[in-house]
Amino acid sequence: MKLLLNLLAAIALLVWGTYLVRTGILRVFGASLRSVLAGSLGSRPAALVAGLGVTALVQSGTATGLIVSSFVGQGLMPLGTALAAMLGADMGSALMAVVFSFDLSWLSPLLIFIGVVLFISRKSSTVGRFGRVLIGLGLMLLALRLIGETTTLMVQSPVVKALLSTLSSDLLLELTVGATLAVVAYSSLAIVLLTATLAVSGAIPLEVAMGLVLGANLGSGLLGVIVTARSPAEVRQVLVGNLVFKLMGVLLAMPLLGAWLRELRQHVDPASAVVLTHLAFNVGLAVLMVGITPLVARWVARALPVPQRAARPGRPHHLDPSALATPSLAISCAAREALHQADVVETMLQGMLRVIKDDDARLAEELRKMDDTVDELYSAIKYYLTKISREALGEEESRRWTDIISFTINMEQIGDIIERVLLDIEDKKISRGRNFSDAGMAEICELHARLVDNLRLGMSVFLNGSERDARKLLQEKARFRDLERAYAATHLERLSGKTLQSIETSSLHLDLISELKRINSHLCSIAYPILDSAGALAPNRLRGSAVADGGA
Repeated sequence: MKLLLNLLAAIALLVWGTYLVRTGILRVFGASLRSVLAGSLGSRPAALVAGLGVTALVQSGTATGLIVSSFVGQGLMPLGTALAAMLGADMGSALMAVVFSFDLSWLSPLLIFIGVVLFISRKSSTVGRFGRVLIGLGLMLLALRLIGETTTLMVQSPVVKALLSTLSSDLLLELTVGATLAVVAYSSLAIVLLTATLAVSGAIPLEVAMGLVLGANLGSGLLGVIVTARSPAEVRQVLVGNLVFKLMGVLLAMPLLGAWLRELRQHVDPASAVVLTHLAFNVGLAVLMVGITPLVARWVARALPVPQRAARPGRPHHLDPSALATPSLAISCAAREALHQADVVETMLQGMLRVIKDDDARLAEELRKMDDTVDELYSAIKYYLTKISREALGEEESRRWTDIISFTINMEQIGDIIERVLLDIEDKKISRGRNFSDAGMAEICELHARLVDNLRLGMSVFLNGSERDARKLLQEKARFRDLERAYAATHLERLSGKTLQSIETSSLHLDLISELKRINSHLCSIAYPILDSAGALAPNRLRGSAVADGGA
């Protein structure tokens, strides 16, 4: 019983070590890995190589699949190219299994020691997160050694020997067991390494080990489908296509397994046979399937068609639950949803001027209902962000998290202001049949045009983080304030001249330009985080040098 518990503990340690490495790499290099994959959009061979390299670092084809599928969901990568990247990802995972099959147990104490020192001393920094990766690698090597030692002792037991002697190879059962273990462990790499260790110790026959390896590959494809089960269709297409490749590969490999095993027995030990089988399966699959990825993409697209976007705009489009396991990817999803919220606000803002000009009460009601959409999107984004572990974020991603929250709050408050403005227009202008003077309407149109431009500039600043655009946006705050004061003064002059239209709409006119200034203030506040991180802000205002540079 004690040996069995030791074995289970060692297996759990192997799975935990794999998890630490995967999450640690994503936290340190998540944005860079996304850039590498994004740079492989040109061709299937480039995508295959990029997928191989990224997965060799992350040690998880599922994690790579989530990143790649997000590109497909955004329309940045064709499905066929994404499937090629997944074939490369599977090769990368197989290569890492070969590396870990060597006796690197002597590295385990060194990696754990260095990793713990780095992690404790610089816990919240990039160095500390890299220490976490080293700890995970050390634990994986330690776990493999413990599994080997434990299984060596177990197979010496008469009871275990008798049990092993009754085992006969049942390929379908082995495929099922291997796939199930890969799904439960969330890692085909861990199961392949475990299988190799059990095979070399004699705990399982080599024939059984081969079946488990094929099953683990099948399980890795199934895991991706399970993880993305609630994701949009365009995201699920990538992982379903990868599972199709796995199924085709297993069907092709099954009749060849006996001849392959006979050849391997003559040249390599059991552990090498296991990892080489894993590598040969994935390399062979990539070579055979990379040419037909467009065909498989068409099959999958027909089987999982992308539905037309529903008419209800309040539904979040980009908050993919499966991306939460990859913090950098989840941050990207939240940012895209924030831009969707801003698009709704822009629609409200542009429609507001038509209501003012045309006295369109029906349009005003439709626009006011859109504020509920803005509020719903704000709540959805906020809830989604709270599910991202702040500890899992790097310094830049943590700052981006804060920027998204700030941006969505500003958009929500702008929506509330527009709703109030529309109510005032309905109550004080449309229902009473009043109109602004020509000069007053020209002023409102001028302020409104500036607001629309500033909203679009603010969206650009949020998306790109351009310091130059942020300076330009913040300068608009002072300009807009000056215009508001000037237009209030000219309105008072029109009142002195006893202009009837100005007298009738005086309260509404002054309230309206004041509310437009408030909207502009919310838009300009988008620039503060960018300028603050660049050191361009004084305690209470934009530094003079920054203003001068921005105006140049």
